[in-house]
Amino acid sequence: MSDNTEKDKEFYEMADAFIAVANGQSGKVEQGKVSAAFLYAAARFNTFLVASASDSAEQFSSRKEDAMEYFVAEYKKMLDEHFSDYTNNFDTYIGNPQYEK
Repeated sequence: MSDNTEKDKEFYEMADAFIAVANGQSGKVEQGKVSAAFLYAAARFNTFLVASASDSAEQFSSRKEDAMEYFVAEYKKMLDEHFSDYTNNFDTYIGNPQYEK
């Protein structure tokens, strides 16, 4: 297995693990609250990521706009990809009763 294939596998396994935690929480509280907490955690972790790669508070602060542009653009690309996927597979993913056997 190539290094890229292994990284992709690891990436999707991590994403699936995060989704499993969110799904577990969805059984306890409203899904909107789970979504908000998931977004909050991602924002907090990504801010930590930028801070931990900075040598000073000034350097960290100067990276804010570039980091925000990057993370927002990546999120938009991922969200667009998933909207397209769900549009193409809505009945399969959501379970339209007319297609159930």
